[in-house]
Amino acid sequence: MTAGIDGLSAAEIASAVSGRKLSALAVTEAALARIAKHDPILNSFTDVTADRARAKARSVDAAIAAGKNAGPLAGVPFAVKNLFDVQGLPTRAGSKINRDLKPSPRDATLIERIEAAGAVLVGALNMGEYAYDFTGENVHDGPSRNPHDVTRMTGGSSGGSGGAVGGNLVPLALGSDTNGSIRVPSSFCGIFGLKPTYGRLSRARSFPFVFSFDHLGPFARNVGDLALAYDAMQGPDAEDAACTTRPAEPVMPLLTQDIGALRIAIAGGYFQKNVFPEAIEAVARVAKALGTTRIVEIPEAARARAAAYVITTSEGASLHLDRLRQRPNDFDPAVRDRLLAGAMIPAPLVDRAQKFRRWYRAQVIELFKSVDVIIAPATPCVAPKLGQTTFVLDGVELPVRANIGIHTQPISFIGLPVAAVPVPLEPMPIGVQIIAAPWREDIALRVAYALERAGVVSAPPPRGI
Repeated sequence: MTAGIDGLSAAEIASAVSGRKLSALAVTEAALARIAKHDPILNSFTDVTADRARAKARSVDAAIAAGKNAGPLAGVPFAVKNLFDVQGLPTRAGSKINRDLKPSPRDATLIERIEAAGAVLVGALNMGEYAYDFTGENVHDGPSRNPHDVTRMTGGSSGGSGGAVGGNLVPLALGSDTNGSIRVPSSFCGIFGLKPTYGRLSRARSFPFVFSFDHLGPFARNVGDLALAYDAMQGPDAEDAACTTRPAEPVMPLLTQDIGALRIAIAGGYFQKNVFPEAIEAVARVAKALGTTRIVEIPEAARARAAAYVITTSEGASLHLDRLRQRPNDFDPAVRDRLLAGAMIPAPLVDRAQKFRRWYRAQVIELFKSVDVIIAPATPCVAPKLGQTTFVLDGVELPVRANIGIHTQPISFIGLPVAAVPVPLEPMPIGVQIIAAPWREDIALRVAYALERAGVVSAPPPRGI
């Protein structure tokens, strides 16, 4: 049965379980066995919820035996970044301090919704401390390791999510993306990720970082599974003040629609600078497959990134100010120092960043009147080595940790939906962003699906384990 977990997609598992060709319990046991075998190397999981998973799997099997519909994700194992509330676990958010919290009394909304669709939670996943990280390295729990080369980073801050799906430990995982924390691990680990429109998916009962930027979303090894998970989690939620009141808009029925009439362009200027050859090659392959040579300029993208940085560090500092005062030595020093710097940013600078944000959003929305999709690099390079602190971009030596998200930050700054798609280059994969207008996740995923069918993007099998 282990081969089934290795080789079957979430959709195939659900079909086999619903058709009584496989039991949800057997699928769960195989996932737990694979985690036990490979996670000591990958270090993706911080908690394995084996008893809970077995109980849920038995309930799925019982429902099917009684002739009930167990849901579109029946028996599918999944795991979540450890900033999601999981009933019975303290929500550690990658930190030492949060381990002192009481166990969560209830699951996060998105866990409740995806389990209502039949999925089986098998654990919580490693992450960068308080989500302020692009590397996947955690000083308290150790670094997540890249499933294609365990000497390399997974990317962060959803590093365990990227490693668990990229390493075939689970077919689905959930993560968060504030400035790139879904898209970066997707790129480095060679998998698909979806950062929905800001406000599309509920963040209720998850540990925040930057309220005005935080998104939650899924990772998968193919577009169909990504869409299945996304559809299961949609819908309004009064417990998240930013969550849309729009009704659910399922994308699964739309994936196969022809994309020939879509107006697709390549992000120019800023997005063609600060890149290694592999990022240029990945975008070129995607553009060629989509038959586009059109280039559009996203205006003032560099300023957008700078403004995102100002808002991120100031909002993050405000959230953690009491912890910084009371337990400064229990932070990752790199996170603590960035938050302390954020606490000292003058209020007029934050105000200017927010005013610029409104202008920038209006400019980009205007751009989407003439294009439907913009493609751009997800990361400037393939996964760096663990512990690597600098790289050279456009002839300048820069810190790795702060600059991996150089191409993701200007997009999440205004909450646009993005599908990150993996281009399986040798020796390491790298991702491309498929960016759409607000609320048009369907378009981003349709383009991703067309690229997958054309064989241009795919999740390679893990080579490092």
